Formats: sequence, C-alpha cells, structure tokens
Amino acid sequence: MKNFHIPKMFGAVTVGGRGQVVIPSGVRKLYRIKSGDKLFVFAKHAGGPIGLIPAEQFTQFLEQATKMLTKIKGESV
Repeated sequence: MKNFHIPKMFGAVTVGGRGQVVIPSGVRKLYRIKSGDKLFVFAKHAGGPIGLIPAEQFTQFLEQATKMLTKIKGESV
C-alpha cells in the first residue's frame, strides 16, 4: 500500500450559465494548463467521475499505444 495514491482535493467549481467552469489555479499550475489549451473530457458513465486530460498528453498516449499495438500484432502474426 506504500504506492497507493490518494487524490488531492483542489476545491470546488461552479458551473456558469453557459456551462463553463474555472479550473482551480493549483490544477492549472500542476498540469501546466494555459488559456487556449485543449482538454479532452472523459466520463465512465452518467453520474460518475469526470476527467480532463490535456490534448497534447492524450495524443502522446495514443501514439505510444498505437506503436505498442502494432508491435504486438506483428509478433502474434
């Protein structure tokens, strides 16, 4: 359990009339999110947790996953 990660609470946000939220400054600093950055929004199911992933990081993940899947497919053929 030494490596068990306990999520950090950064505060609460309020959804504005146009559906906008402000990401707390601590989160923006931690993830280096700047004005104009694109974020992907994920949710497991209705009513479940919502996640935001910077588009650049998600793109890098997809590129790595694609390479690994290509390698696995090549080995299994």
